[in-house]
Amino acid sequence: MARYTGPKSKIARKFGEAIFGPDKVLSKKNYAPGQHGNSRRRKVSEYAVQLREKQKAKYTYGVLEKQFRNLFERAASVKGNTGEFLLKFLECRLDNVVYRLGIAPTRAAARQLVSHRHIVVNGQVVNIPSYSVVPGEIIGVREKSKSLEVIDNSLAGFNHGKYPWLEWDDNTKSGKFLYVPERADIPENIKEQLIVELYSK
Repeated sequence: MARYTGPKSKIARKFGEAIFGPDKVLSKKNYAPGQHGNSRRRKVSEYAVQLREKQKAKYTYGVLEKQFRNLFERAASVKGNTGEFLLKFLECRLDNVVYRLGIAPTRAAARQLVSHRHIVVNGQVVNIPSYSVVPGEIIGVREKSKSLEVIDNSLAGFNHGKYPWLEWDDNTKSGKFLYVPERADIPENIKEQLIVELYSK
């Protein structure tokens, strides 16, 4: 399966949430897309609810099925709450950290910046969006890329204080990953326990 590149508003309407950020279409049409999107909905099964939650998490973080499954298996191998560890691992992905730091306006844009070698970790170029960032690492913009308009526009007015596990230095255009966030710190509206139940079937 290839990465989804279609209309994001359509996916946001499917879940009834602005999972890709503010969405004008969703605010006008807050119901599922399609011919019967605004009609009465049939009762959905428990499996459908669980699958929907997994799909929402995958679309939110821009992760494909195989990558998502691997992250789940990694989370399941750790002692503790599997669902919480799954979200923590997703938060530690380099593309997500670049997005959280405000270097890119969306996770898709962050993934592109990483892939195109505009991002450095501890001074070294890393072009793997799924790279797992660990506490203490410095994530920044490559020297040659600091004048990119997309980065300047994204950083303009960004509130760097809203994620306490990240520390930003405006002078160097870099941020430090202080610690892995706890579930209560992660703002995404994802019911991770439903995903655990789905994979446990």
